[in-house]
Amino acid sequence: MQQQLAEIQSIVEDVLKLAKDKGATQAEASMSKVEGIAVSSRLKEVETVEFTNDGGLGITVYQGKKKGSASTADLSPQALTLTVEKAIEIAKHTSDDDCSGLAEKELMAFDYPDLDLFHPTELDTEYAIQQVIAAETSALDVDPRITNSDGASYNANLGTKVYGNSHGFIAGYNSSRYSMSCVVIGEQNGDMQRDYSYTVGREAGKLTSPEQLGREAAQFTLGRLGARKVKTCKVPVLFDREIASGLFGHFINAISGGSLYRKSSFLLDKLGQQVLPNWLNIVERPHILRGLASSPFDHEGVKTQDMDVVSNGLLNHYLLTSYSARKLKMQTTGHAGGIHNWFIQHTGESDKEMLKKLGTGLLVTELMGQGVNIVTGDYSRGAAGFWVENGIIQYPVHEITIAGNLADMLLNIVAIGAAQETRGSIQTGSILIEQMQIAGE
Repeated sequence: MQQQLAEIQSIVEDVLKLAKDKGATQAEASMSKVEGIAVSSRLKEVETVEFTNDGGLGITVYQGKKKGSASTADLSPQALTLTVEKAIEIAKHTSDDDCSGLAEKELMAFDYPDLDLFHPTELDTEYAIQQVIAAETSALDVDPRITNSDGASYNANLGTKVYGNSHGFIAGYNSSRYSMSCVVIGEQNGDMQRDYSYTVGREAGKLTSPEQLGREAAQFTLGRLGARKVKTCKVPVLFDREIASGLFGHFINAISGGSLYRKSSFLLDKLGQQVLPNWLNIVERPHILRGLASSPFDHEGVKTQDMDVVSNGLLNHYLLTSYSARKLKMQTTGHAGGIHNWFIQHTGESDKEMLKKLGTGLLVTELMGQGVNIVTGDYSRGAAGFWVENGIIQYPVHEITIAGNLADMLLNIVAIGAAQETRGSIQTGSILIEQMQIAGE
């Protein structure tokens, strides 16, 4: 893959030179190449085996303040030349935009760390098939009430990513990502429920074993059998850690430059103000070795750096690209392409203690629908989970809606559990919110 990295860097370099020769005042290009396999099974029979070996190059050129972009999956010299010409042609027909252009040269990651993101293993179909069938077998053997499977899948991807621009910056790295999931269906007295489990990581050998994955999927499904509705009420709500990161996903959307300069965020003009409880801190650490969201630079080549996003509930930073930063008369924060490893501070309680703190209310384990308005903060989503009384789970619940306003929900976080969800870009425990409206019977 080191040879592939060098070849891609050479292509990016050639394309940038070509753009300059054809009259671009500035240019940037990114190219990726991915090799991978995806295997899925259903009821212990192989359903699909897919190999991927694809890549592509995208280029953006600037002529003064005019911008044009084009991309190609064909990497022959003729196709690359044509792609550059098309981008320049498009730029000629766009109107000037004072905020367009590359990120500033002094922010480029000319010197960047190796984050140990690449752990290649042979893309072995037989191994992948064994994994998915072992996961399904394990799930179906747990209990006779597990009557069906929605399948198991295994994915392995080895990729190379290179970004370069006319500041003389060209950089790239290899990365690997492996994942496996299993979904099963349970039935009891005519009630059918489904649930799943999954595992993901940079190293194939560090994934949860297929046997454990299958058992988890089955146990989660069994736990949902006999679900009922609850009466409409206002109660405390505990978001299970698996879905809690979604709340901070909405928060990220609301403090991102695009939402802010369009004035379409419920957290407009909140920089330096209280947006979370005064005990809560959020830090971003982009250079965690082997981190799922680690990156030495963003999609514009800007060096990523440690950032204390929220301190004692106060918002310290917006999340900006070079374009949104210029729109807001600020400086980019290196967030072109998203966030990099967020760690949400917890209050130290175990899962059991979080239930005790919830008292009587709703533990939410699944959310459905898209009823979130980032402009107003209005929040209303279908939910499923468990009804809890005096800190003890009573029965599973489904077909209800939970509603509130994100600004209030975030400010009224009572506690965050110590057991953290680590399978994504946001690491958080379960989140207890003081009160929400539950619409049921």
